[in-house]
This record gives sequence, C-alpha cells and structure tokens, in this order.
Amino acid sequence: MRQINFVIIFAVCLALVLFSLENTEPVAIQVVNGVQVQAPLSIELILAMGIGAVLAWLFSVWTRLQRQIESRQDLRKLRSKDERIEDLEQNIEQYKAELEEKQQLLPSAETQAEVESVTEAFITK
Repeated sequence: MRQINFVIIFAVCLALVLFSLENTEPVAIQVVNGVQVQAPLSIELILAMGIGAVLAWLFSVWTRLQRQIESRQDLRKLRSKDERIEDLEQNIEQYKAELEEKQQLLPSAETQAEVESVTEAFITK
C-alpha cells in the first residue's frame, strides 16, 4: 500500500512541476474588495490545492474523532447491557434456587392426592 501511495504522490508532484513550468504568466486574483494579489498562475493554483488538501485533512481528522467518540459511547452501552444481563442471570439463578427450596417444602404429589381424597371424603359426609 505504501508503494501505491508513493507512486500516486510522485505522479501528482510531477504533474504539478510540469504544470508550473508551462504556466508562469502573472495573474491577478482579487481576494476581497480592494485586495488584489498578483502571482504566477501555477503558484496560485498550487496554493489553492494546498489549502484544499489541508481542509480535506482537517475534515478527515474531525470525522475520525467523531467516529471514535461514537464507538466509545457504543462500547459503554454494550458494557452496561452486559452488566445488566449478568445481573439478570444471577437473579434467575437465585429464583431457581428459591423454587427448588419451596418445592422441597411442598408435599409430594401422592401426599397431595391423599389430602384431596380425605378432604373430599370429609366434605361428602
């Protein structure tokens, strides 16, 4: 990848040099009312490209910073959800243990059937 970047940068620089050699006529640029700059066309265009490159770089840094902030927020949300899931799993285990204890305290099904039959016999009499 570095080699490809080097070739691209070299080609752009070579094109700028050739462009500069061909466009040496002075040109006037009016920046603001009353302020006029006169320089060779090639220099002015190279400066404009440089300013554009710096602005593109700043925009790239800004968007990268925003993505990092968003990814940190997402990571915090995931961690809090993981903690919540762990808490809920612990609650489930506690509830299961409580149910098992309560089931042991309840009479068995045979005992319940006997209690029901005795209750029915008592009610019918």
